[in-house]
Amino acid sequence: MAGGLLTDLYELNMAASYLRRGMTGQAVFSLFARRLPPGRGFLIAAGLEECLALLESFSFTGADLAYLRRTQDYDETTLEQFRRLRFTGDVWAVPEGTAVFATEPLLEVTAPIAEAQLVETALLNHITFQTTIATKAARCVLAAGGAQLVDFSFRRTQGIEAGLAVARASAIAGFTATSNVEAARRYGLTAAGTMAHSFIEAFGDEEAAFAAFAEDFPGKTTFLVDTYDTEQGVRTAIEVVRRLGLPGPVGIRLDSGDLFALAGLARGLLDEAGLHQARIFASGSLDEYAIAGLVERGAPIDAYGVGTKMGVSADAPYLDSAYKLVAYDGRPVMKLSAGKATLPGAKQAYRGPAGDVLALRDEPPPDGCEPLLRPVMRHGERVTAPEPLAAAQRRCTDNLDRLPPTARALKSPVPPAVRTSPALAALAQELTGKLRRHAAPGPGGNPDSFNAASAD
Repeated sequence: MAGGLLTDLYELNMAASYLRRGMTGQAVFSLFARRLPPGRGFLIAAGLEECLALLESFSFTGADLAYLRRTQDYDETTLEQFRRLRFTGDVWAVPEGTAVFATEPLLEVTAPIAEAQLVETALLNHITFQTTIATKAARCVLAAGGAQLVDFSFRRTQGIEAGLAVARASAIAGFTATSNVEAARRYGLTAAGTMAHSFIEAFGDEEAAFAAFAEDFPGKTTFLVDTYDTEQGVRTAIEVVRRLGLPGPVGIRLDSGDLFALAGLARGLLDEAGLHQARIFASGSLDEYAIAGLVERGAPIDAYGVGTKMGVSADAPYLDSAYKLVAYDGRPVMKLSAGKATLPGAKQAYRGPAGDVLALRDEPPPDGCEPLLRPVMRHGERVTAPEPLAAAQRRCTDNLDRLPPTARALKSPVPPAVRTSPALAALAQELTGKLRRHAAPGPGGNPDSFNAASAD
């Protein structure tokens, strides 16, 4: 996908103005979360792979330019500049699966300003959405206490592409499978599924439906037992397993009702029948809070299907993310807008025993700290081949294990404080003073001119 029009109109207008004036200096834009959503003690970085793929192919097609010629007022010189434009910049980013906190860059772009400006919208879209979902999924993993989780969200995500992204982001967070077959094919995931109530209803009775499914899929049979009466459904499943002598693993799925009580009932019936290895799979309006409640009460549930509430991050469906200019043509810049002030300069985030430190990229690292951002693209080309998804999964597991308990908490979490390095703080203070002096009204001046220009 060329991607030239995957942007907001004002990005095109700004890029056109830069190009018209010969403004080709290197710009540094930083993508970060201003603050964490309520109820979140951390974020899990995701979406970088799609960003890099977009940047590699970024261009304007002939059809794109024809549309702009027909609908906008760009002159032919500008359209020709758009036609030749490619992304030629550098990208530093936090690897997917890394736990991050507010103000820490997830990604920084250094490129000629028109290029860096045009890709803002798409980069924010990929990083913001997938990080939101990966964070929600990671909280489900923390709640599950080792039980397996399957992404059941595809039918409820807000768009087909969103469904694919959710499957990938939840896999990074530790989900073991997805119901989304195309996502499984595309990303090398495990596809998983049982049956629907419609399958049961289509047969003359529950036993006939169970027998038909078991005969067709003898090596992977999980019976949906709550279409009519859950207890009787479990007994019917046991009878079919005994009669057919199924060779593969078997299980039952609970999709409604009091999952704690029904799981206990089902486990007792299965064990009494000698089916100690039969698994109990639960689904139905689950999220980290419901899962944690079942785990805390000792529900004998082996796996959970998590759908809508994870796929849209129902309790925190958006992230207050930003993509802000922090340097242009060798000059650090910042905005002072109320509630939206930024810190100047290209940055690095460091993680160490005393917590995270946000610093300027070119200053020495604090003692005992490791950098979080890595160079992932130079001159418009990837530094390395795409990372296997398994690497992001391992990184996420490790990062979750290392989070303090207060950040991992599902209720009233407290994220770790991120300190600002002395050098970054000094630069911000110096630049703030200069900008405020510059904004001070002179004869006939407007005292609000700077803040008005800085506001989004």
